[in-house]
Order: sequence, then C-alpha cells, then structure tokens
Amino acid sequence: MKHFKDFAEKIGVSFKNEDLLKQAFTHRSYLNENPDWITSHNERLEFLGDAVLELAASDFLFKKFPQKPEGELTSLRAALVNADSLAESAEDLDINNYLLLSRGEAKDVGRGRLYILANTYEAIIGAIYLDQGYGPAEKFIEKTLLLKIEEVLEKGLYRDAKSMFQEKSQEIVQLTPAYKVLEEWGPDHDKQFRVGVFLGEELVAEGEGPSKQLAEQEAAKSGLKIKKWD
Repeated sequence: MKHFKDFAEKIGVSFKNEDLLKQAFTHRSYLNENPDWITSHNERLEFLGDAVLELAASDFLFKKFPQKPEGELTSLRAALVNADSLAESAEDLDINNYLLLSRGEAKDVGRGRLYILANTYEAIIGAIYLDQGYGPAEKFIEKTLLLKIEEVLEKGLYRDAKSMFQEKSQEIVQLTPAYKVLEEWGPDHDKQFRVGVFLGEELVAEGEGPSKQLAEQEAAKSGLKIKKWD
C-alpha cells in the first residue's frame, strides 16, 4: 500500500484527516477495480483545488507586479497554472509514485498521464485547503509552483501558443490558421479531443487534450516547433 504519510511529511503538512490525502490521489478508474476503497475519487477535490490555485496565483502576481495591466497578469497566470506546468510540479513532488490508478491507466505514460498528474496536484491543494485552511494551501502552492515565475518570464512561457502561431502564420505565409476537431472519444465526464491546425489545405500539426481549447493549444505548440517558428 502507498505510504501517504511519507508524502505528507515531504510537503510539510500534518493532516488531521489523512483520508482527504488518500482521496486526492484516487483516480476515478481505480474505483472501478476497487469498489470497496475507503474514499471517493479526486474530482471534487480537484474542482476545489483549482479555485484555490487561481486565487493564490492571482494574489501572488497582483502583488509581485504592481505595474502590470490585467491582460499581462492573465497571461502570466495561465503560464503558471496550465497542465504542463502543474504536471511538472507534480513530477518534482514524485506524485506519480502515489497515484491510485486502474491497471489500464497505470500503463499509460503518455499525454493522458500528464493531465492526471496536473489534476492530482490540484486535488492535493483541495485536500490541504479542507484540512488546514487557506494559509497552508497557499504556502504549498507558493513553494511548489509560484517560484517558477522567473523561468516563465525568462523563457517567455506566458506567450499564448495559438496567438504566436497565428502571428507567425500571417507574417510569414500570409495565412490565418484554422483548427478542426479530427477525433473525440471517451465518456462525457472524461472526453478527449484530437485537433488539427491547418494552413490552407495543409495539416501542419495535431494536438490532444481534455477540451477543444487545450487540444488547440497543443496543436499550435507543435505547429510552432514543426515550422521552426518557436
């Protein structure tokens, strides 16, 4: 069995209700094979953690950059809290080793795992918030995520991939990119989309994600690399 107390010690949180931490690591698929597991899956905690994360990131950026306008703050926040960034923080915390997944999900180490890691990171925030309150949750977010702001600024990660791809397309080939859903699958609560980005008739790149918007961002990101516009 996973040693959740080890994880709690690693992040410096002494949970009053350890079941909340167990729930944060419990993916919906795990319950299909373990219906008697003591907690529910982590989607409600993820919902709560997402809101706490948005507030903490907004407050941090508002105070750190008193001269920046709303649009720039929004772009910086998006770069900090997107799925790639959250999954990277999750990997830094070794969250992968504590996940409770079905055997099938455990074998998938592709893009789908990235979203599971990002969602689990948010669920952990939700668990800390419920157990300890806002202060400890904010401290966890600051230590594990918000300190990346210097890297975001240095590498220009706050620049939106779709906007960049459109800007480059119009500048270099005088075409506006179009996005088309190529495939969608999965149940309503766990939809996945594959989207293509086109320049005229040319399919430049594809991207996948749990929403059309995220899949479009992934396609634009790949398109920038393929065209060497990044």
